[in-house]
Amino acid sequence: MKMAALCSEFGDLVQVKKELISVIVLCKERGLLHSAKWASELAFALDPLPKDDLPPAPPFTAEDAQDLDALTLAKSYFDLKEYDRAAYFLKGCCSQKAYFLYMYSRYLSGEKKKDDETVDSLGPLEKGQVRNEALRELRVELSKKHSAGELDGFTLYLYGVVLRKLDLVKEAVNVFVEAIHALPLHWGAWLELSNLVTNIEMLKSLSLPDCWIKDFFMALMYTELQMIKEALEKYQNLIGAGFSKSTYIISQIAVAYHNIRDIDQALALFNELREQDPYRIDNMDTFSNLLYVKSMKPELSYLAHNLVEIDKYRVETCCVIGNYYSLRSQHEKAALYFQRALKLNPRCLGAWTLMGHEYMEMKNTSAAIQAYRHAIEVNKRDYRAWYGLGQTYEILKMPFYCLYYYRKAHQLRPNDSRMLVALGESYEKLSQQVEAKKCYWRAYSVGDVEKMAVLKLAKLHEQLNESNDAAQCYVLYIQDIFSCGEQLEHAEVSTALRYLGQYYFKNRFFDEASICAQRCCDYNDAREEGKALLRQISQVRDQIETPTADLFAPLSNNTTPGRRASPMNLITFTP
Repeated sequence: MKMAALCSEFGDLVQVKKELISVIVLCKERGLLHSAKWASELAFALDPLPKDDLPPAPPFTAEDAQDLDALTLAKSYFDLKEYDRAAYFLKGCCSQKAYFLYMYSRYLSGEKKKDDETVDSLGPLEKGQVRNEALRELRVELSKKHSAGELDGFTLYLYGVVLRKLDLVKEAVNVFVEAIHALPLHWGAWLELSNLVTNIEMLKSLSLPDCWIKDFFMALMYTELQMIKEALEKYQNLIGAGFSKSTYIISQIAVAYHNIRDIDQALALFNELREQDPYRIDNMDTFSNLLYVKSMKPELSYLAHNLVEIDKYRVETCCVIGNYYSLRSQHEKAALYFQRALKLNPRCLGAWTLMGHEYMEMKNTSAAIQAYRHAIEVNKRDYRAWYGLGQTYEILKMPFYCLYYYRKAHQLRPNDSRMLVALGESYEKLSQQVEAKKCYWRAYSVGDVEKMAVLKLAKLHEQLNESNDAAQCYVLYIQDIFSCGEQLEHAEVSTALRYLGQYYFKNRFFDEASICAQRCCDYNDAREEGKALLRQISQVRDQIETPTADLFAPLSNNTTPGRRASPMNLITFTP
């Protein structure tokens, strides 16, 4: 049913293709290259149109004819990035197209001067101090035209960008929604709006046009808001509706899998993307993050060399090289390349976050805090920056600050066990044991990726002398470690076995205590205690009869740690 509804929404793919071709022409005429590229990639994924089905040229008004020469000259200067020169020759033009290019040239001139001043005079961490001086003038002029209802879809988009740059977020959202209604096929307006939506309630409250491009926007928003299941469903529906060849959709699905840490799936999709589009640089920084997490040095080295050959001065290339040096523990070099990325694009979210990580590795906490704060300024939904700030203040032994930032990260990733464990540790440091227990148990319940939540919960119960609960948690920990076949944290396994041995001995489960003691002998740090416990067991075994195991409820019947740990058959779990 969903697929049928989506297909009816899309209607005729031929019409979709016509609309894409038309908007590509409109965007190119106005120098909106990224929107033109997005629409071109999508159009390429659809079947080519016969000559007779090609859309007609955009309407050409008397005002367009009057401004044609000035517009052609100015556009040639604009393409060569001579923005002031382009604006000079467009001053006084009447057509909508010329007016947009006039205002856009002035905006880009201000941005270029701001970036030049930033690169010349300041380091990357002070970028926020320099502003585009043209913004206030542009706002005043565009506001008058807006009040008079004289702005078209493209100029409304520019007005929204100016408002967003001036941190007038509420007004910017309203203008972007207006721009989308005026020109639904301009992807740039949808993209700018996506950066301002902070939660699902805000997304639902937006009044958006019912157009096929809305499905792409909703899928993007679900990915950004960490609603990955819904995002993947949307993208699969889009593939089924006729966009199966779209490299944009493949890349977005890969990013979605990256966000839920399904690394193998994400890597497979990125490799498929590289085969289809070997010179692609977009999203390769995300691909390098995955290679970094998997410690795939040769593959990351190959990717870095490959991207340098294609374009060494792209932001993504610098981030990939930075990740490569970080994996080799050359953190100063890594930070240098992330700084280069930020010189190329001060709003590069990934570079700010990754540079914060590098400063953390170099123990430069003040620089790390600045980098993470800049990342949050770029995108308040970046949980990695909030989590990084929490870790930084943890190093500085400021648990109240930790708690604030970890809470923010947890709100963005409610089912991420790492955020919950970090929250639990902060509560524990603040002596809020009840809250800490809740966090650790919740982390275990959602699927603890690092296998540490239930261990920390066990140790907390142990400190509070809650021996039954502690024993149950240690049982769960050992089952987790042995059942997944991973031989990790041996010291912690020995700690769990040592505690359980003593617990079973005190509760007269001598068979289980004996098994725990024998297992302790497999670990150097617990060997002597294991031997001592075995001697104790042998001394009392013949004197006292062991009670039956039926006295205690089985662990599987409990949804939370119970009052007493049931005996555990450790023979089935072989280290």
